[in-house]
Amino acid sequence: MKAGRIRIVADENIPAVEQYFGDLGSIQRLPGRTMTRAQLQDADVLLVRSVTQVDRALLEGTRVAFVGSCTIGTDHLDTHWLDSQAIPWSAAPGCNANSVVEYVFCALAALGRDWRGQRFGIVGCGNVGGLLQRRLHGLGNACRVYDPWQQANADLATLEEVMAQDVVCLHAPLVKGGPHPTRHMIDAAHLGAMQDGAVLISAGRGAVVDNSALLALLEGGKPLTTVLDVWENEPAINTALLAKVDIGTPHIAGYSHDGKLAGTRMVREALSRALGLPALPDSGWAEVAGAGEAATKRGPLTLSPPASGKDSTGDLAQMADLLLQMYDPRADDRRLRAAAEAQLPLAQGFDRLRREYPRRLEFSHYRAGAAGLDSESRRQLEILGLKWN
Repeated sequence: MKAGRIRIVADENIPAVEQYFGDLGSIQRLPGRTMTRAQLQDADVLLVRSVTQVDRALLEGTRVAFVGSCTIGTDHLDTHWLDSQAIPWSAAPGCNANSVVEYVFCALAALGRDWRGQRFGIVGCGNVGGLLQRRLHGLGNACRVYDPWQQANADLATLEEVMAQDVVCLHAPLVKGGPHPTRHMIDAAHLGAMQDGAVLISAGRGAVVDNSALLALLEGGKPLTTVLDVWENEPAINTALLAKVDIGTPHIAGYSHDGKLAGTRMVREALSRALGLPALPDSGWAEVAGAGEAATKRGPLTLSPPASGKDSTGDLAQMADLLLQMYDPRADDRRLRAAAEAQLPLAQGFDRLRREYPRRLEFSHYRAGAAGLDSESRRQLEILGLKWN
């Protein structure tokens, strides 16, 4: 393939495709969930997100010579078939890990839960879970980790031990076969064994949790605080379960603008390596670097002074106020519930919320005044990424 002549088909929701790939040839954008083989007949490169199932049924008979997924997971790619056809492929592991970790702490802030001194359990300790673990260690929190693919992690424990912690965060990929399948790994028994009052945050893949079992548990009165960003059968999620969870969002934990741009760039770099193409010129990188006009043109964004006053939890209310100024998952929760109540099918509303998702910048783009916060609270927020004026 020669640069300038490559035909690229891309999911309509991948950001900055024109900037990162425009030097290579023509670009056609299509809805990712409804892509067909006929639409790909003349494509050389296919760029997707997690909503497109890429397999023999989609690609056989096309001339697609590279598949890039601008997301961290690969469960939507039939990598065995792609390898058998000698079609290079790439994902973007770790591109949105920071965004998901920020989502976890903002969800706790929205719930009014104090993360300090809490025991955390992490299921799946790859790019996302590993970053969360490192942040928690920096904050002084105890962690227990379940990941059967790791052996040297000092926090490794059984799944039962992990599920017994105060806050349980699920970041495992969806694996349907092999020695360690994850579909419905968190079943009725594991959910029922969670301690009363614990927090469950699921921000990996929806089917890792048996959604029907979780609904039955919540309907039965189990005192469990639940935050679901991922669901079984997306986008046609279970509205009864949505009604029962404390915070429900439409698979957007990793949707920071920074993370999405990083995913696009990682796939462009992989394409250049795989097909022997020239790297994007430095001027092209500069054009889309950073997190968009809000950060690059106006400089750091300034937060309002945190709410004043202390209570039995000390600075928690002020810390939570600063976090929620940067990102408040309750706004995404309200939009998802409104979509569920609308006359259109929720599946359409779910996808629309993801397609029209507002630009969300990561904590590093913000500055705040530290007045009124003690040194430990400032240190904790610095570890999470906030900078001070």
